[in-house]
Amino acid sequence: MARASRKRSTLANRAIAASAALLLGGGGLVAVNVYASAGEGSAGKPPQQQTENAGQQMSTIDCPDVANELTDVPEAARAEVDRELAAIDGQITDAYQQFADQKAQIERDPAFADNAILNPLKDKRLAALDRIALAIGRVGEPPQGLEALAPCTLRADDSGQGQDPGQNDGQDQGQGDGQGGDQGDDQGDGQGDDQAGGQGGNGPEAADFVDITTVQPNTKQPRPRRGASRGAFTTDCGRNEAGKFNSDNVIVAPGVSNGAHHMHDYVGNQANDAFASDDALANGESSCRNQGDKSTYYWPVLRLQNGQAEADANADGGGKEGNVGEIQTPAQVTLKFVGSPVSRVTAMPRFLRVITGDAKAFVNGDANANASWSCTGFENRQLKDKYPICPEGSKVVRTFNFQSCWDGQNTDSANHRTHVAFADKNGRCQNGFRAIPQLQQRIVYDVPPGPGFAVDSFPEQLHKPVTDHGDFINVFDQRLMNRVVSCINSGRKCR
Repeated sequence: MARASRKRSTLANRAIAASAALLLGGGGLVAVNVYASAGEGSAGKPPQQQTENAGQQMSTIDCPDVANELTDVPEAARAEVDRELAAIDGQITDAYQQFADQKAQIERDPAFADNAILNPLKDKRLAALDRIALAIGRVGEPPQGLEALAPCTLRADDSGQGQDPGQNDGQDQGQGDGQGGDQGDDQGDGQGDDQAGGQGGNGPEAADFVDITTVQPNTKQPRPRRGASRGAFTTDCGRNEAGKFNSDNVIVAPGVSNGAHHMHDYVGNQANDAFASDDALANGESSCRNQGDKSTYYWPVLRLQNGQAEADANADGGGKEGNVGEIQTPAQVTLKFVGSPVSRVTAMPRFLRVITGDAKAFVNGDANANASWSCTGFENRQLKDKYPICPEGSKVVRTFNFQSCWDGQNTDSANHRTHVAFADKNGRCQNGFRAIPQLQQRIVYDVPPGPGFAVDSFPEQLHKPVTDHGDFINVFDQRLMNRVVSCINSGRKCR
């Protein structure tokens, strides 16, 4: 989204947020933020504008992200709420498929989108939101104003206009400032129009790629201060040579098959699927060299869009949802835990769950985006909203720097975010949070130069690089976790 357009959208949505606050009345268990979707959802658009947009060259469905707004769900209601959230994701997936199948008719008849897709989707979302409110209300105060999150809209893919991928303070440690979002205005040159829409028909396109040699160096790190924990602990868990994949997500959608609607690579714990309990993870086999680390590390697979039919070409999470092409086994995976630039770190609690990045950042906006893309030999140049085109002999690099502050109490939270946080720009944890070992993942791929690859995504997210994300569940045994903390706090480099 261009900056001017984004500023207008921000001003408009502040007014919408004020209206939403009125809906909340005397308070509730959710903070309804109807501009959570940076598209910004039809909650902020009058009906005539929705119809008008539908007649343009729309490319995806934009819905407010309900999960981000559920910040305080009682523990007794979480399982039912998680199932409803997964159902809402499925509703969007189905609606996007209908949109893609009937795109030509929508362009001829803008009202068709409202009547055939958006209004039925709104009704389904309203029913699911009602069930969420009832589930919470059975064990606590029912939330008010959820209906504001029901409407969705259609939006264009404006990725070629130079989206600014800047982040909140503290999220750019070792990743740069600005991240090259406005780099490479000529990014489509020489790439060919045949990349538009991608092999799966839902992205990526040429504008999603940039020549890394045109990006200016942009990385920075807080300078370590007195009292910093300067050590590191590296765990070797392989590259998923065994080919463990599934389209589940036990953190976000426990108990729901195909809850992610895209395939994940798994290293570490081999028992991870949608139904894995903490006990199952504790007793699972691990691909890690040190069996004291049964943690699970997972991320969306990267595919080479080379026309090759992968084994999941007709499967959920794969070709059925526009995720096509040959899955690439990483050439290298580095999993390293590092310290704080200002303090010692404390041990992570067992079964701590951490998600970094946002699988829906294309429509949500980049507030939670946190993956970086680069090339070997150019890693002082990091991208968030573009894939890199690497020169001959250079490999593609994905980097995830996870949250490094913990609230000291919870191993998870209702939206899977608020129990952990990023340090501020000076490296300090705020709001009483304490520093924990920061997981840094570096994943390297040997793919042909050019724009012919993409990470898996929810179908409506169009395989945008800004949607990249990583997931981690700590299943270190206590003895090994104590060693991790000791190595980091004493300044040693351990493996």
